[in-house]
Amino acid sequence: MIEIIQQRLDNYKATNPVQEEQATKEIIQEIALYALWRAGFFEVAAFQGGTCLRILHKLPRFSEDLDFMLKQPDPDFAWSRYLGDLLACFEEYGLKSEALPRDRMDQRIKRAVIKDSSISNQLKLSFYQGHADQKINIKLEIDVLPPADSGYQYTYLDFPTDYEVCHQDLASNFALKIHALLCRPFLKGRDWYDFNWYIKQGVVPNLLHLRAALVQWGPWQGREALEVDVVWLKATLQEKIDSIDWKAAAADVERFLKPAEQKSLELWSVRFFSEKLLQLALFPVTRA
Repeated sequence: MIEIIQQRLDNYKATNPVQEEQATKEIIQEIALYALWRAGFFEVAAFQGGTCLRILHKLPRFSEDLDFMLKQPDPDFAWSRYLGDLLACFEEYGLKSEALPRDRMDQRIKRAVIKDSSISNQLKLSFYQGHADQKINIKLEIDVLPPADSGYQYTYLDFPTDYEVCHQDLASNFALKIHALLCRPFLKGRDWYDFNWYIKQGVVPNLLHLRAALVQWGPWQGREALEVDVVWLKATLQEKIDSIDWKAAAADVERFLKPAEQKSLELWSVRFFSEKLLQLALFPVTRA
């Protein structure tokens, strides 16, 4: 079964070690999604975040983690329920990995990590030269107390074979990306890259889901009277745009892009994103 992984890797046509490593990680991510589907994971959870955009919607940047949310809150959720089935599936494809839960019962975001070093001995990977014991790590994160009013969709994927993934719809995924832009306590340029992508796709954010997330966590936590509409959103995002170190933001995302896209990062500035924000302001309000 390792042959189909090699074929998948060859199809990426990576031109340097960084691209090759990112492609290998993405292939492992896809096998993990298939393994989770086999284990019944998507009956209770939905795929979301940057890797969701990458795999399901062809976002042109690589993404590191697999992010999920429960469809219904369950603080007792534990990754250990699924990791045994995940590892058994990996072994069928020639991967001898380990999967370790990193979740605590008092955390809203529960984590696990997949570590694999076996692939380096089976594939033609130039980035592993001289590092035979180097591991590929894939993080799994799930929100066990997700904000209300998300929308969901189902998509069929065909690697490593046919399966179905439950995931947030784009409007709801965009809402959580905006929440990250406004509430994340550190700068992450990848958030702003994704924001620009959503704008170019004409996606309308699910404002009810955004409001639920804002009231649940961040500077607006507990403000039940908060009104989230396009006017409020434009003003609040503009304030954020004005405060960003855009060179630092561009530097964060550069390594996740192919060379053809990296040049456009020179455009990143208050003026560039203010113009993008005007395009968002033209969209109608979504009331899910």
